[in-house]
Amino acid sequence: MDNRRPDPKPTAAGRAAGKRAMDLTLIALALPLALPVMGVIAALVWMIHGRPVLFKQLRPGLHGAPFTIYKFRTMREAKDGGPQSDRERLTRFGKILRSTSLDELPELINVIKGEMSLVGPRPLLMEYLDLYTPELRRRHDVLPGITGWAQVNGRNTADWERRFALDLWYVDHQSWLVDVKILLLTVWKVFTRDGVTQPGDPFTIENFKGLPPKHAQR
Repeated sequence: MDNRRPDPKPTAAGRAAGKRAMDLTLIALALPLALPVMGVIAALVWMIHGRPVLFKQLRPGLHGAPFTIYKFRTMREAKDGGPQSDRERLTRFGKILRSTSLDELPELINVIKGEMSLVGPRPLLMEYLDLYTPELRRRHDVLPGITGWAQVNGRNTADWERRFALDLWYVDHQSWLVDVKILLLTVWKVFTRDGVTQPGDPFTIENFKGLPPKHAQR
């Protein structure tokens, strides 16, 4: 007779299944409110920024596999096709979308497709993969998220070293209780517009150049 007690800790597959179930349940509850809001925003983006309404870009997902992320556009096309900085192309309406995180509502599509989760490390750019140390690559051991531990602890104003440390903390400590805490803190952060950056700020997604050499030697 086997008297061994079952391991009370959930397996990685069990955690992923529970996380997926929570994501889909929360999205189902939110869709009656989210869909009308997304419809209004889509119409305003079309009128102000033109077509296409959605911004699409390849980002690294689980284990670094690429997927297409969806956001509402916050910038106009460059005038006459000439070069313009992101700061010049960002509209007043785009700033509102970014500061309220409403530009990220289309990422719910990514969550439904299983490419993202509501909570996880934010997906950065594909070209950053070559700049990661083996330790930093662990941030891709879980699905990327619409919000994450780094976003509620400094949002986009934390320096890159702290941001990655927070992402790795989440990878090692994820649970449904942690996810619920992050989601509640996210609502507060969005409401207070805490930690918002604009194009050109040093810690925006476009400005990662790698961590200091001491990290590369690990």
